[in-house]
Amino acid sequence: MKPVIALVGRPNVGKSTLFNRLTRSRDAIVADMPGLTRDRHYGEGRMGERPFLVIDTGGFEPVAKEGIMHEMAKQTRQAVAEADMVIFIVDGRQGMTPHDKTITDFLRKSGRAVMLVVNKAEGMRYSAVTADFYELGLGDPYVISAAHGDGVMDLVDEALNLALAQKPVEEEPFVDLGKTIKIAIVGRPNVGKSTLVNTLLGEERVIAFDLPGTTRDSIEIPFERAGQQYTLIDTAGIRRRGKVFEAIEKFSVVKTLQSISEANVVLLLLDAQQDISEQDAHIAGFILESGRALVVGVNKWDGLTSSRRDEIKIDLDRKLDFLSFAKFHYISALKATGVDQLMKSINSAYAAAMSDLSTPKLTRALIEAVEHQQPRRKGSIRPKLRYAHQGGMNPPIVVIHGNSLDAIDDNYKRFLEKHFRETFALVGTPLRIEFRSGKNPFSRHEK
Repeated sequence: MKPVIALVGRPNVGKSTLFNRLTRSRDAIVADMPGLTRDRHYGEGRMGERPFLVIDTGGFEPVAKEGIMHEMAKQTRQAVAEADMVIFIVDGRQGMTPHDKTITDFLRKSGRAVMLVVNKAEGMRYSAVTADFYELGLGDPYVISAAHGDGVMDLVDEALNLALAQKPVEEEPFVDLGKTIKIAIVGRPNVGKSTLVNTLLGEERVIAFDLPGTTRDSIEIPFERAGQQYTLIDTAGIRRRGKVFEAIEKFSVVKTLQSISEANVVLLLLDAQQDISEQDAHIAGFILESGRALVVGVNKWDGLTSSRRDEIKIDLDRKLDFLSFAKFHYISALKATGVDQLMKSINSAYAAAMSDLSTPKLTRALIEAVEHQQPRRKGSIRPKLRYAHQGGMNPPIVVIHGNSLDAIDDNYKRFLEKHFRETFALVGTPLRIEFRSGKNPFSRHEK
């Protein structure tokens, strides 16, 4: 699981500036939804080969009792609860304030590991800029300039080391002994995730209610269906207590992002009795960006009129058109209708994501595509596509070699993607195409 770092501090100390710097490689705020937009954003960062999740929070007023500041404080508390490491940011130019002391008291009681970071310290001596903040009792402060990047790399490196040290050791790890398909069921609250889990497992193993502390747990549930081994990666925050599974039904962004990253196939569950929301589209966008195989289940389909079903399908085509590679199934998790076909599509999506595509077949498919439609000229240059080989799985990556490939536009890239997808029946998985100039790859990659 990727470590989670929360950025906390009073208003205008530079939290968002640091957030933007940490997520620059992906430039991804993957959860921007009503109730979170002013105070809690999630993104992905990377330090060398180490990925992590980072949460940006609004200005923290722990003692606020009402109004927007109270709501923002609630969101910050939630971010701290979800985090493995809290970066507490203070303003080196302004110095320590009573507000900083109040936040320190809250963080100390939270039980989370905390790093004290003095921002806006460019051009200032360490001893001068940190002197006041030792009074907070949080150890030696880290000094940075989020705006200029000074000290940020060292800060993140240390934060990740400390965050990993906070993660508990799994008591009963599930050992994958064969071809087991890991499925993450994701979606908004109350779309029927727990009901579908119970239907798949054939028993009441998931009880949905709000229990503090469950959102940070990651539980994998192995099961078998029609001879195929699966593992459910729960996104509702299931925790095992004896023989009872307890779950949080409310939406947890961190939980969902981590579960998607851990899965082979993601099942995006939608509610046919609610409009498709921005939240649904954000989750779908992250699944696509993560390269995970995908099946979409539209739940609570029973009881709807024919005209209402037509309206829903039109809405899905319009708002989720970027998921055209995925199979859509219209189901009732409660009555188990449509679930068999849903699981067959999950199997197919997994097979497509793990396809082993030989170099000769890929190259023949490439030649056929070029014969059907050549790339456009760019000035006097026409790109030459010569060979193709597979560069990875889950998702499949097709690497194309040739000359002047940087002149290929997005429309032709989409044409190639569609051609490869149809040629190799890659339904249910994203497909990545990479262009490279280099030597004939046959000698190294032919199978």
